[in-house]
Amino acid sequence: MNTVLGIILLVCAVFLIVVVLLQDNKSGLSTTVGGGADTFYGKNKGAAKDQMLSKITMWVAIVFAVVVLIVYIIQPDTAIDTDKWFKENFSKEPETAAEAAAAPSNAVDAAITEAVTDAEAAADAAAQG
Repeated sequence: MNTVLGIILLVCAVFLIVVVLLQDNKSGLSTTVGGGADTFYGKNKGAAKDQMLSKITMWVAIVFAVVVLIVYIIQPDTAIDTDKWFKENFSKEPETAAEAAAAPSNAVDAAITEAVTDAEAAADAAAQG
């Protein structure tokens, strides 16, 4: 189903591009430089072509928008649960009690543990010598 809708979107997109490029520019110097047909039949023929291309563009754009909405509605939900992802990747619990005692829980605990260890080492060095 998604493949069919994707193909329809692709065809509509390419068709819209082609139809818009085929439309005549209604302003600018295109008729002055290129020479416009000033006869009665030339004007009507151009107007009929522009009306037909305008209607085709409108209907293809409507089909394109509807198909985009349908694809959006039926697509599977691929949102990531950030809380779950964070817990799985960053808040691993230590496996043993020894690891729990050795591993500080955050940077402040790590700094305190390092300061206490340094102070104990300095006290031992002073006591020995």
